[in-house]
Amino acid sequence: MSQDFPALDEFDHRILAALERNGALTSAALADRVGLSQSACHRRVKALEASGVIEGYAAILSEKAMGRGATVFVAVTLEDQRRETMAKFERAVAQCREVQDCHLMTGESDYLLRIVIADNDRYERVHQETLSRLPGVRRLVSNFTIRTVFRRAASAAG
Repeated sequence: MSQDFPALDEFDHRILAALERNGALTSAALADRVGLSQSACHRRVKALEASGVIEGYAAILSEKAMGRGATVFVAVTLEDQRRETMAKFERAVAQCREVQDCHLMTGESDYLLRIVIADNDRYERVHQETLSRLPGVRRLVSNFTIRTVFRRAASAAG
């Protein structure tokens, strides 16, 4: 069920890199930055959006400014790996507002969650009242960050 994406050329890669760094660039500024006319650049951006290469645009908010200064990564192990168990867990965890990311994993745990909260003291409440009550959860292993070294909006790796 994978989606076929168009082959990307050098200009497409330049456009994507520029938009990853600053999604609020005007069409004129983007065209100038990548070396295309404004109309050609606009057509390419619209094609990248239509094909699903560009999924959307978002502002990267300061978590501290939003009152969420602590990040916890939680490895979740389920009771079993049946499709129904995983689907119930995924539906329920998607409703948890503190959970910023949820990844299905290989290895020792089934899922890895990134949770952003006001401070480390609030995590006990989230753990007891939310995470431990998610369907199918057998084990939770929590790791608190000391500090974020850097954060990217999307993969900048080639």
